[in-house]
Amino acid sequence: MSANTESQTRSLSSRERCPQASGLESVAPLVHSGEETPDPISTTIKGIIPAWINGSFLRNGPGKFEFGEDRYNHWFDGMALMHRFHICEGRVTYSSRFLCSDSYILNSEKNRIVVSEFGTVAMPDPCKNFFARFFSRFQMPQPTDNANVNFVKYKGDYYVSTETNFMRRVDPQTLETKEKVDWSQYIAVNSATAHPHYDHEGATYNMGNSYSRDGFFYTIIRVPPSEKAAAKEDSADLNGAEVICSIPAAESRKPSYYHSFVMSENYIVFVEQPIKLNVLKFMLYKIMGQSFHKILSWEPQYDTIFHLVDRHTGKVSQVKYRAAPMFALHQINAFEDSGFLVMDMCCGDDGVVIGDFTLENLRRESGEDSKFYNSLCRNLPRRYVLPLNVDEQTPLDQNLVMLPNCKATAKKADSGEVYMTHEELHSDELLQYGGLEFPQINYDKNNGRPYRYFYACGFGHVFADSLLKMDVHTKELKVWRHPGLYPSEPVFVASPNAAEEDDGVVLSVIITPRKEKSTFLLVLDAKTFTELGRAEVPVNIPYGTHGVFNKMG
Repeated sequence: MSANTESQTRSLSSRERCPQASGLESVAPLVHSGEETPDPISTTIKGIIPAWINGSFLRNGPGKFEFGEDRYNHWFDGMALMHRFHICEGRVTYSSRFLCSDSYILNSEKNRIVVSEFGTVAMPDPCKNFFARFFSRFQMPQPTDNANVNFVKYKGDYYVSTETNFMRRVDPQTLETKEKVDWSQYIAVNSATAHPHYDHEGATYNMGNSYSRDGFFYTIIRVPPSEKAAAKEDSADLNGAEVICSIPAAESRKPSYYHSFVMSENYIVFVEQPIKLNVLKFMLYKIMGQSFHKILSWEPQYDTIFHLVDRHTGKVSQVKYRAAPMFALHQINAFEDSGFLVMDMCCGDDGVVIGDFTLENLRRESGEDSKFYNSLCRNLPRRYVLPLNVDEQTPLDQNLVMLPNCKATAKKADSGEVYMTHEELHSDELLQYGGLEFPQINYDKNNGRPYRYFYACGFGHVFADSLLKMDVHTKELKVWRHPGLYPSEPVFVASPNAAEEDDGVVLSVIITPRKEKSTFLLVLDAKTFTELGRAEVPVNIPYGTHGVFNKMG
């Protein structure tokens, strides 16, 4: 690509660079309410499920969108439905359960929506008198414990998590709901993400928010490994959790929304991006009758700020790294190389996308989906490189990135801040698949370390319609795509005694809206990205969010 062509490409948004779609089929069946299957049922195997796979593929996501006559507004609002594909000796069973959260139980008892969610404000009880209903609007709403985003792990225990201060411990074998856990009972935070990181010693890191009279802070949390010598009790254990760093928001009245963060072997990077939370509206949103997603705004007049933190000491670098406004939900990986921190992320140029996933938009009829899809941001993989050794002697206005074959730049300005431009971590071939999201790597081996491959979903539709394998060295793609099939986030499982990074399989749940009760678990050879086998489930499963593979002994 010539310098002139590359400059023109950078001037186009990620959405403008991808082809426009027409005649898309409706994805309404993907956001229907599901039914739980608490007792494991057999699946129909086609092809071969490798006998060495031994464990459970756990998935989470919204699964119930109405109570009585009340309907949720946003996809994120649906009650958590947990799924388990248990794989052993080439056979697969399936089970699922609704999370018995306080939100689910209260809504079920009242047969209406009584707990507010991300895109839906619960209305006052119609059985109360006028004054009671009026004054109930002035009560601060309690955060939901509808943990419908991910399965996470702390000290060996599994929890399901969303983005409030509440998690729920769950049994990964039976999917039984256990106790509710409140982060604020352990450390001074008001919320935490559903995307923690795990180091190679067994500690878990996460990020949360804290706000008080002193302002709004982004907090980095560390939960130590479990003590192997201690007898394990059947109860939640976050003892020893600590805040290792608090980063003040650039604007305390307009802090940034974030969904995940970056971790390498020695550093954590928090990306403060210009999708903003209006604190005043947050305090008043119940009074105004507006849902939470209405108080988020995309404000591209702000730069993106990268806060570099020493993972071992919690010390924040005095150097501020900046880049043009961008929006990222998920990180791919980060690693250190010759005095630089390399960060790979799925990025877009428009942060409005979160609020767009209303059920009204997602349930449009065939043909009408195209207009909505064409309005959405497209996320593409990008590489940013942070020079780690910046001081008073560092020259100004000179590209500091000296890594071979790297097009990312970083220049120190008069202010002492470092301004970065990214490298596109893909070829033009990716654009025909609509960009990508839900990236996964060989996490156990390569998280925080140099790597070569990642796996993701391609978005040629409102929901993912392909699976992708990207070689970050050559930017070459391998693709699994079939019309009418909608895959979930791919999860890599390494084979026993794996010698290479991509020795293993990729698991994904495939939704089949054209055919009733034909959802299947897909198993791909991670190296060739060809199908090995599938396990068909006689159940309609709603489209989910994230999942993990729980290895068995």
